[in-house]
Amino acid sequence: MSQKERKHITREMKEFSDGCRDGLPIGLGYFPVSFAFGILAAEAGLSWWQGTIISLFNLTSAGQFAGLTIMAAGGTLLEMAISQFVINLRYSLMSITLSQKVDDSVRGIKRYLFPYSVTDEIFGVASARRRSFAGNPSASVSSTGDVSYSYWRGLRILPVAGWTLGTLTGALLGSILPQDLMNAMSSMLYAMFIAIIIPVAKKNRPVLIAIILAVILSCGFTFLPRAVPALAKLSISSGMAVIICAVVASLVAAALFPIREEADSPAASAVADAAGAASTADVGRGEGRS
Repeated sequence: MSQKERKHITREMKEFSDGCRDGLPIGLGYFPVSFAFGILAAEAGLSWWQGTIISLFNLTSAGQFAGLTIMAAGGTLLEMAISQFVINLRYSLMSITLSQKVDDSVRGIKRYLFPYSVTDEIFGVASARRRSFAGNPSASVSSTGDVSYSYWRGLRILPVAGWTLGTLTGALLGSILPQDLMNAMSSMLYAMFIAIIIPVAKKNRPVLIAIILAVILSCGFTFLPRAVPALAKLSISSGMAVIICAVVASLVAAALFPIREEADSPAASAVADAAGAASTADVGRGEGRS
């Protein structure tokens, strides 16, 4: 094995290790939320393996909770398709944003596999990643991307495991746990959201503005329909509200902080993180991981 090959393998292992490190808190936060889904799936009449497979292949709690409700009510496939499309459409925005941050290792079939594990939290962490070459920490590698496929594999493996195993555990053991403990476990996700966005916002003013705007919009979607009965008739879903918040926050950030040629400028960070900030701020409208 040549020295160049050894360096390549070492770099790939480092990228994977960094991804696992960054994905660990996300996986821990996913477990209690998917635990609750496992309990509800069992109560709706699904077997433990059916609920687990749903979590493994969907990886979207708002969509899963909505889909479970439709299945329990005997809804149609059309209702299921429409609800899932509206709730999960925002992941298209996140995937488009991340496609501009990946390096040359993400190509071919990997580009088709890449969006599978795009979630609000994984997107937030990946979009905030700033990588530099060893021995030259100040050098930007945005020309080749900040997110390699090895890093992405490491970043998603623990969240996927936490989400799937949480559902399995909830389906098997949820009925024996007290309700107070279940409520406490569910609150962990909100703490994880805050831990993701606050460090980035403290260092990056455009991202802070995008987050504040997203919070204001999200509060509007939540409270205005209660104050103005006419708005309640619009029936905007949680997923559509997230899309609107993300698009508006991104457009405002792009208008106030135009992107320069330097990809590591504050403007670039704002546009990359605006959609994630918007969906994070909107978590209170939906269930769990969204």
